[in-house]
Amino acid sequence: MSAWVLPDHIADVLPSEARHIEELRRLYLDTARRFGYELVTPPLLEYLESLLSGTGRALDLQTFKLVDQLSGRTLGLRADTTPQVARIDAHLLNRAGVTRLCYCGPVLHTQPDRPFATREPLQFGAEIYGHAGLEADLEILELALGGLQAAGLHHVSVDLSDARILPALLEGLSLSSAEQEALHQALAVKDAPRVRVLTQHWDAPHKNALSALTQLYGDVSVLDLAEKTFAAWPKVVHAIQQLRQAAQALRGVNVTFDLADLRGYAYYSGLRFAVYVSGASDALVRGGRYDEVGAVFGRKRPAVGFSLDLKELVGVVPALPLKAAIRAPWAADAQLRQAIAALRSRGETVVCVLPGHESEVDEFDCDRELTHVSGQWVVKSL
Repeated sequence: MSAWVLPDHIADVLPSEARHIEELRRLYLDTARRFGYELVTPPLLEYLESLLSGTGRALDLQTFKLVDQLSGRTLGLRADTTPQVARIDAHLLNRAGVTRLCYCGPVLHTQPDRPFATREPLQFGAEIYGHAGLEADLEILELALGGLQAAGLHHVSVDLSDARILPALLEGLSLSSAEQEALHQALAVKDAPRVRVLTQHWDAPHKNALSALTQLYGDVSVLDLAEKTFAAWPKVVHAIQQLRQAAQALRGVNVTFDLADLRGYAYYSGLRFAVYVSGASDALVRGGRYDEVGAVFGRKRPAVGFSLDLKELVGVVPALPLKAAIRAPWAADAQLRQAIAALRSRGETVVCVLPGHESEVDEFDCDRELTHVSGQWVVKSL
C-alpha cells in the first residue's frame, strides 16, 4: 500500500474547499457571538470514563480508544462535543444562571454514520444551559436557522418531534428492556404491522395509541389529529401544544412533524428538530432538548442545543466570493516591502510573484497589481 493512501472515509481538504470551510466556521462563530454565545474549546481527547459518561452505548461504539503513555489509562478521541460542554458547564463554569456556549472543532467516528460520510466531521454546535422554558428551544432554533441563512441557504424545511411522547404513552406499562427496544425499532421505521404484533396483548387504549403513532407524520394537521387521539394523556397533549407553539414561531419556514421519530430517544428529553436543505442527503442540522446531559457530572439542569458538520454544509451552500487580491513583484527593495506590508495591514491580500513564475495563476485571481510609477509603488487595476 502506498504511504500516502488515507484510511476509508478520511480525506484531505484542499485549498478552495478549506478556505470555504474556514469562512463558514468564522461566519457561524460570529453569528453565535451576536446571539450572546461564548466560545469554548474542549480537548480532542479525554480519559474514556469522563468522555463517555452518560452518553450510552451508541457513542461508545463510535469512539476511538487508545492508551495514555503517561498514565497507562484508556483515552478516547471525542465522537461528539456536547458531553464535554456539559462537563464544562457543570464543573468549570458552574454558573447559577443561564449559560450560552458554542464550539467548533473536529470529532472522530470509528464508522461513518451514513454512506459516503466522513469519519472526521468538523462539528459546530451551540447550547443553552439553565432555562427549562420553550423560550430557550426557540432561541436555539432561531440561531440554527440564522446560521444557515447567513451561509446563503434560505429555503429550508424543519421537522419537529418530541422525545416525551412515547415515554408518556408507555407510563403504567411493565415492559422489559427487550420489549422496549423492539417497540422502538418498529416505531422508528413506522412498521405498523410489527407494532400491532408487539402490542397485541395490551389494553385497547394503549394498543390504539401506539398504532396511531406510526401514522402521525406530515403537516400541521398531524397535531390536530394527535390532540384528539391522545386526549387521555395530558403529558402528550402538553408536548403537542409546545410543538404547535414552536411551529408558529417559525414564520416563513416549511415545518413538518413526525411524532414517532425516535432517533436519539435515549438522549433527548423534550422537543427535537431536524433541518433539511436541498442537496443534502440527510438532515443538515439536528438538535433539541437534553436536560439529562449534565446529571452524570453531578449537575442536572435544563439544556438545549444543536450541532452540524461544516464539512457537510460546505457541499450545499453557495461558495462565498473570494476577495480579490493584489499581485506584486518579489524584490528586496525596502520601499516595495513597506508598500506590501501597508496593504496587508489594511486587510488586503497581496500575492508576491516569485521570479520565473510570472505566467502562473492561482486561486486568488488578482484583479490589481502593485507597480512602480514615478518612484512610488502604486496599485493599478489589471
